[in-house]
Amino acid sequence: MSQNQAKAIRNLCLVFGDQLDQQSNLFTDFDPQQDALWMAEVSDESSNPASSKQRTVLFLSAMRHFAQWIERQDWPLVYYSIIEQFGSFSDVLAQTLQDYSVQQIRCVLPGDYRVLQALQNFCKQQQIELIVLPDSHFIAEQGEFQNWANNRQQLRMEYWYRQLRKRCNILMNNGKPEGGKWNYDADNRKAFGKAGPPQIPIPCDFLEDDIVQQVRKDVEQYLPNLPGNLPRFFWPVDRQQALQALQDFIDRRLPTFGDYQDAMWKGEPWLFHSRISMAINLKLLHPMEVIQAAENAYRQGRAPLNAVEGFIRQILGWREYIRGIYWLQREQWSQFNALDNQRDLPQMYWDGKTQMNCMQQSLKQVLDYGYGHHIQRLMITGLYALLAEVEPQQIEAWYLAMYVDAVAWVEVPNTLGMSQFADGGILASKPYIASGNYIKKMSNYCDGCAFNPKNASGDKACPMTTLYWHFIYRHQDWLQEHPRLAMQVKHWHNKSAEEQAAILQKAAQIFQNQV
Repeated sequence: MSQNQAKAIRNLCLVFGDQLDQQSNLFTDFDPQQDALWMAEVSDESSNPASSKQRTVLFLSAMRHFAQWIERQDWPLVYYSIIEQFGSFSDVLAQTLQDYSVQQIRCVLPGDYRVLQALQNFCKQQQIELIVLPDSHFIAEQGEFQNWANNRQQLRMEYWYRQLRKRCNILMNNGKPEGGKWNYDADNRKAFGKAGPPQIPIPCDFLEDDIVQQVRKDVEQYLPNLPGNLPRFFWPVDRQQALQALQDFIDRRLPTFGDYQDAMWKGEPWLFHSRISMAINLKLLHPMEVIQAAENAYRQGRAPLNAVEGFIRQILGWREYIRGIYWLQREQWSQFNALDNQRDLPQMYWDGKTQMNCMQQSLKQVLDYGYGHHIQRLMITGLYALLAEVEPQQIEAWYLAMYVDAVAWVEVPNTLGMSQFADGGILASKPYIASGNYIKKMSNYCDGCAFNPKNASGDKACPMTTLYWHFIYRHQDWLQEHPRLAMQVKHWHNKSAEEQAAILQKAAQIFQNQV
């Protein structure tokens, strides 16, 4: 899929797999008579770090569809497929510089600091100028987050969110927040109850076209050892499909999304969630058009305020905040381990084999679909890794590998900061810990499980509950000074010596023999 139209190139413009943006800054001064676009499928991006079958097929399929869009613009494109078996971006670029006379390399800021560093080092070695353009895909202006963060002791998302809402005039009414409150999170924590969820509209599906089918074959042949499964593939792979997925969510699931965004149910991976985070992160959708679609639904009376505000907060608030935090700490993330967790990631994360029903349910859908909503990530798979004292970089690598929407700038701080508290509180004000009782409240995962969420010791002890109390025990010295968790330390001390000993003994068994 390579077009070698000219040997001399003024600007070689790199398009990475998560930058499939038709409004990219790369195109602002692009001259098809002098410049060329460049895309590459390289094995290292699927194996080092790892990338699951679902994630890899998504990225490569979306890239090849974007290449078709470029060709329809009649723009010169240099494209390397996985068939050519280049290991890294540097390997491919070195080949490109042999085949073409390139004056300058240009790219939009990559979503991974590792890629930026590798690119900078390559260009320095090759003595070729590198121009890194700002990413216009995000809502925050260049330098806005840094300016907001300066001189703040605590970088709390809520205040950043309010700043963006005011500046962008989103869900505002005469300078005040729509409905009189900035945040309707308290209204968005409902569980389904014994009756289960109301009728769930099945999300739109996308048939595998010729490109996706060929990518499947290429992945099986050239990347045969990727983790995860690929029973079927249904993610949007171009802008038209992404817009269809967005409209499907706005029309059919947004009205109920707010009430049940934290709820979970056996055998229901999608519930009322949008399933468009991967389309936004690959830049098939712009976050502002997603936000405006949701706000329009509210203004037209098609979705309640709590649902719309909660959804917009995820994109305008959390997404923009996470990106700012990632680049603020870009050189420190790989070193963070504030809780000194050193254990290996249990094998069940890779094969889904466990007696814990909550973990089995959550892991199976990740292995099969590359998907889990935010509570499954934070309060099931992330919670267990935290309580099980997994080395944070190991669980972070798993999240990056297994989720179709995972790009470093969003996945790294979400995992190491929010989920694992490895940053010691830069991102979150407290570790997100809970016992099995939380899972019982928010799901039916505990029904029929081999373990009882109320039990912290004994044969039926729920590992989440056991390890929760072990966490309190292990970290009691600093937790007793925490305004929101000190009470849990008191609860630990109120247990009898015999009960404490039984819990610690059970925890030791779990650490030795993962369930």
